[in-house]
Amino acid sequence: MNNEKKSKEKEDIVKDDIIHDYDSVLKESGVLTSVSGIIFGFLLNISINSPKGFTIEDSILLMISLYSISFAVSFFVMPIIYHHIQYPYRDIEKFKIRSHKFIKFGLISGAITMYLGLLLGLKFSLNVGIGSNYEHFSYILAIVPFVLVYIFFKYRK
Repeated sequence: MNNEKKSKEKEDIVKDDIIHDYDSVLKESGVLTSVSGIIFGFLLNISINSPKGFTIEDSILLMISLYSISFAVSFFVMPIIYHHIQYPYRDIEKFKIRSHKFIKFGLISGAITMYLGLLLGLKFSLNVGIGSNYEHFSYILAIVPFVLVYIFFKYRK
């Protein structure tokens, strides 16, 4: 009787861990999907209502960033879809590994979109504010936040 009780308690703990793992992965995926969807909306609005002075190069960068954020949203929503297709899931480790891959590819696409969006904003601002002679500095300025994040990530404790 005592062994059955311990076995039942151990089984309940394992179920709670699985539910917690599912919950955390799905919540992360939901937040990333929401943020990426908002970014997609902003970029789509810019593509529909392009400001005056938007060049062909700007339009191409905007198109690439729209494609990139579309991929990011698709990758971020995949763990949720995968969860519903495979439910009830028996192998939580397999689910976590696949979800991690989806989110990792989504983060790469999201980072590309963030860079291109910042690049577009800087190019347009420098062009309007200073003149077209200094537009090329926007490529360097747009990468600075990503370099800083990488440095802070490497030197974290």
